[in-house]
Formats: sequence, structure tokens, C-alpha cells
Amino acid sequence: MKILTIGIGECGGRIADEFERLNKRARSMRGVEIVTGTFALDTDTAALSELSSLKADYKRRILVGVRENRGQGKVSINEIGAAIAKKEGDKLLNEVRLVKRFQETDAILVAASGAGGTGSGAMPVIIRNLKEKYQDKAVYGLVVFPFEHEIQAEARLVLNTASCLKSSYTVADAIFIIDNQEYVQRDSSLIHDLGRLNQFIIEPFYNLLRAGEEKKTRYIGSKLMDAGDIMETIKGWTVLGHGQSPLSLTSQMIKSLNFKKKGAETDVGIKVMEEAFSNLSVKCNPSDAATALFLLSAPAREITMNLLEYLGNYMKNVATNAIIRSGDYPVEKGLISIDVILSQLGDVEKVREIYGAAVNVPGEVTSGESNSDDEI
Repeated sequence: MKILTIGIGECGGRIADEFERLNKRARSMRGVEIVTGTFALDTDTAALSELSSLKADYKRRILVGVRENRGQGKVSINEIGAAIAKKEGDKLLNEVRLVKRFQETDAILVAASGAGGTGSGAMPVIIRNLKEKYQDKAVYGLVVFPFEHEIQAEARLVLNTASCLKSSYTVADAIFIIDNQEYVQRDSSLIHDLGRLNQFIIEPFYNLLRAGEEKKTRYIGSKLMDAGDIMETIKGWTVLGHGQSPLSLTSQMIKSLNFKKKGAETDVGIKVMEEAFSNLSVKCNPSDAATALFLLSAPAREITMNLLEYLGNYMKNVATNAIIRSGDYPVEKGLISIDVILSQLGDVEKVREIYGAAVNVPGEVTSGESNSDDEI
């Protein structure tokens, strides 16, 4: 699956930069392209200049809002971010149109922090414009929730986040939701290492995107997961999970378990699947998902029908109401990994919490876009 990525604001720009790095990694390791183009749009010149992988030119690093803040500061109020996007959004749309491989793009992913004024305000405007201009392309949003300490320090951030979620949900084909606090609870050092945090956020995309782009037979799974499978799955509120185990560790586990090799490998696969569910980007009840998928990536000799069947049964027992798609991806790297997507979630507790908290913040939940009541 090939995507075009757009990062808005400082957080969105860093995530777009990470996708650019991910594409270089896929190209160097497999000779495949998973990102057709990458853009960062921001009101802050300094934030744009700090991007390391995204090519340093004005066509891909787009500065807006110069008249409002001269490119020297962050926009904290999302209404201002929305107004700037409405006024200057064509700068981005024109550059997207000129991407050489745009016709190969399966979907467009727009990433931003829900907390910042630029990202939270501009995201729904940009998504709406993209949907209107490129009706044959799916357009997804990726919204990163602020840390709890950030919300406690500045109540406005929860209002921005609620506004971004509510307005983006009404226009996007799907919204990937990411809770920074979930990652910090697993590793407190990530709060001071945003680069590594962003790597964790987008890691589930790596194999999911490249599995369907392989051309060599030995890298094509017996149950291929392609763009169609992914796009049929992701709609509405969507969360991701990733689990993995080094093969050296797997061998040790097999030796320590007094089972036959076949049974022990299945047990290891289930443990990796459990890790993927424990690492979901936002806490949720999997039984609330209407669609779900998992991708098993491992050396071909480690992928067996027995293992795939067990993993499928595990998913059915957890995501009890979901239509489930699955696939396998034979890779040479010494790692067994599983990526999980739960989508069309009917209820997400964290989203309800943000909406509820926003009610107590002075001002309305608005970013200049549609504010109709949405399913949460």
C-alpha cells in the first residue's frame, strides 16, 4: 500500500518526517516504495527547519501564517489554525497535485497533534479540501493526544483536541488515534525522547504498508495482505498495535518450554499477539470494533498454517464482533512480529473523556468545521 503523508504543526511534521525515514528504510532493505510523497505544513519556521529526513525545500516544507506571526511562533488557538488553513491551504494542494507518483497513491494520511492550535485547527480543513479535490483517494487522519501533564498545565489543549477529533471525524474516511500517555506508561523515558516515541507510533505501519508492495515471490505471503484489505478494514475510529519477539529469544523460549517445537512456536506467536494488543495506541475494548486485521511477519520457515489458525482464533475471541482480515509476510529479518488494527470502534473511552473534559473549558468545541454529534 502506498500513502502520501502530510504533517501539520510541529508534532505532525515530526511524524511526517518519520514516515519519510520509514520509506527510505523500505527502499534500502527491499527496494520498495511505500510513501509517494511527504509534506510538512507549519506556522513555525524553526520547527520546519528541524526536520531531518524531509527534503529541505519550500515545496515540501510549507510555511503558512506568515502574516499572522511572521513564522516565528506557534499558534495555540485552533480557530486561528483553521482560518490559516482556509486561507492558505491551496499552497499544499497545489504541491500535492504535482507529486510525480501521485496516481500510485492509495491513500493520503494527514497527521497532527490534537493539542496544538495549528494542527488541530488545520487538520479538518485540509482533510475536507483533499476529499473534495481528490475524490478517488481515501483520506485518513492521525491524531496524537497530548500528555496528561500538558492538559493539566493548559486546559485549552483538551478543547483543541476535542475540536480536532470531532471535526476531523466528520470528514475523514478514518481517524487513527494515538494516546501519548499509553506509550509513556510503558516507558517513562519516552516523555523526553519524542523521536523514539514517534518511531513507536508509526512502527505498525511499516510491514502493513510494504507487505503488499513486494515483487519477489519469496517475500509474498501465502495469504497476501494488500491495500484493498487494509482500506476495507479502516473506517471511523481506528487503533493500532505492534508486538514482536527476536528469533534468538524465540529459540530460548522453545527450549525452555517442554513442548514439541510446533506447539511451542504457536505459544510464542500467541505471546506476540498478546503483546500487540497490550500495545494498542489507545485503550479500547476490542469487542467494540466492527472490523479488524492482523499481519504476521516472520521468516518463511516460522510461518505455518497452524500458527495462522491459532492467531485467527485468538483474534476472533478478542474482537468478537469484528469482520477479521489476516495475512502473512515472509521476511528474512530475525524477528517475529504481529501488527494489529482495530477499526470502526463504536466506543472509545479516551475520546469520551476528552469530549467530557472539553465541556468544562471556557469556549465551544469548534474549529470552523462541522460540529455535529459524532459516534464515540
